[in-house]
Amino acid sequence: MIDFNPILEDIEPSKEEVVKVRGLADKLKDIINKNANKLNINAEAVLLGSVAKNTWLSNGNSEEGKGLDIDVFIKFPLTTSLDDLKSQGLELAHKCVDEADGTYEERYASHPYLTGFIEGYEVDLVPCYDITDSSELKSAVDRTLLHTLFVVDNLGAEQTREVRLLKRFMKMVGTYGSEFKVGGFSGYLCELLVIRYGSFLKVLEGAIEEWKPGYRIDLMNFGTGAQFKDPLIVVDPTDQNRNVSAALTLQKMAEFRVAAGNFLENPKKSYFYPKTLKYDRETLRDAFKERKTHSVLLAFHTPNIPADALHPQIQKTEKSLVKILKNEDFKVMGSDSWSDEENTGIILLEMNTWKLTPFRKYSGPTVWDDDNTTRFLKKHPQSWVEGERWFTLTRREYQDAESLIQETLTPGGIRNLRVGKHLKKKLLEKYNLVDVLDLLIAEDADEDVMKFLYSYLHKNELLTRD
Repeated sequence: MIDFNPILEDIEPSKEEVVKVRGLADKLKDIINKNANKLNINAEAVLLGSVAKNTWLSNGNSEEGKGLDIDVFIKFPLTTSLDDLKSQGLELAHKCVDEADGTYEERYASHPYLTGFIEGYEVDLVPCYDITDSSELKSAVDRTLLHTLFVVDNLGAEQTREVRLLKRFMKMVGTYGSEFKVGGFSGYLCELLVIRYGSFLKVLEGAIEEWKPGYRIDLMNFGTGAQFKDPLIVVDPTDQNRNVSAALTLQKMAEFRVAAGNFLENPKKSYFYPKTLKYDRETLRDAFKERKTHSVLLAFHTPNIPADALHPQIQKTEKSLVKILKNEDFKVMGSDSWSDEENTGIILLEMNTWKLTPFRKYSGPTVWDDDNTTRFLKKHPQSWVEGERWFTLTRREYQDAESLIQETLTPGGIRNLRVGKHLKKKLLEKYNLVDVLDLLIAEDADEDVMKFLYSYLHKNELLTRD
């Protein structure tokens, strides 16, 4: 097995970074607590999340790839009204960012919170209730208090390194992140897996030897796992009625198992570092041409909504469009979707069938069914018998997939498409249907779109290392 120490040297925060991050967190807590006292607000700032649990990756190797998130929660007594929690919590958060000479964005989870950009770090300033038990829960963000306390109490000092290895491995193979866009493993889930199995390697071995869809992990032996129907069930040790891995898709669970098996069979340090993807317009175009399918991109402007609302709408639209095409006899080999989450959304459709014959064979009743046979023959006098059943030819409404897609995206046709209201408006305003081969001729082809197309063609690319 490989030596993990050099990898840990790269992904663990240095002593200097620990001092800097902890110092910033203490500074922000002090600002909030002083202002709370000054304004006579009954609230207290606490450090939570991966920094408090000592499972965070260094700023250059963070879970999100955008820098470290520092979680400072502003906890209020349970007797505080929700309106006061929101208004007073945001007031303290705004003052904190201003006094720390930062900038901020207002975001929304169970209720509004601020993400501040301070001294090169992202800091989430989140109002919450000061709960000690899940029965006191008033909003989903309150759980973070209980989660942090549980991990601090149950994760051994050496095991924090194992969590970092697991997070980094998952990130590099594309299975880390519980947001809808990814559908993978959350940081808290990684921590619980290490608590359950003991080490990074044992988590991988457990995934290979034990995991199947519906596999249950119940650290506190609550016995409530049967109530969940998710691919992986990890009963929250702080709440017996919650599955920590509810956001994990079967796809990402399976991908992690494959990557775990590949690593255990042939362990390499490269699994913990970004894989260089080698592609260009010409090689991508050749790959699509070789498949001899017809691939198109439906491109559109995205609505201004949060990413976790946008991606479900795009994916729902993708699946619905595929179903509409299949219902009209167009064979879809594969589909996928992507968005930059700011301006552009894309749905890829790879078609085995792009054009159809003018007529389709349509089956009717059996010859023994006299009443329905009479009605069928009246409507289709040119019918014939095969075996015991009547058949006829009916003219297709759509002989090519493009006309069906275009009709579906009109005010009259879009009612047949399952699409979110925000995305529906954008699709009706404007869209482009682009042949992938034509796109890959253009010299100004977008790099992110090319990467998306490459990933579509090479679905297992990140799960192994040469």
